[in-house]
Amino acid sequence: MDTTGFKLNHSMLRVKDPQKSLDFYQNIMGATLVETFVFDHMGFTLYFLGFDAGLVGQMPSDRAERIEWLANQSGLLELTHNHGTESDDSFEGYHNGNSEPKGFGHICVSVPDVNVACDRFESLGVE
Repeated sequence: MDTTGFKLNHSMLRVKDPQKSLDFYQNIMGATLVETFVFDHMGFTLYFLGFDAGLVGQMPSDRAERIEWLANQSGLLELTHNHGTESDDSFEGYHNGNSEPKGFGHICVSVPDVNVACDRFESLGVE
């Protein structure tokens, strides 16, 4: 089978509080929110973020064209929020995969200078 044209379009993470997560990825990590899909009738919302600053200039303004454009991108991050988890005190979060049973481990965002990035994260209160 010819795999020409295969690409990793996105990775998905479930989040408890979309506002905190969006703030982190946009304002701390520099990602751009490229599209939001709200599925109220199914109880969840999807947020697609990109780390390529050039994405914003390429995004079509027409939503149908933007959805098709989105499907052809690489390296996006999808945040999935299941409605109600942000205010449910009994919700302890999702299994991170780093303890038993092990599974998903991490995502990697490359930075030009790790020391400069860490200094910035610390100055912004990232723990």
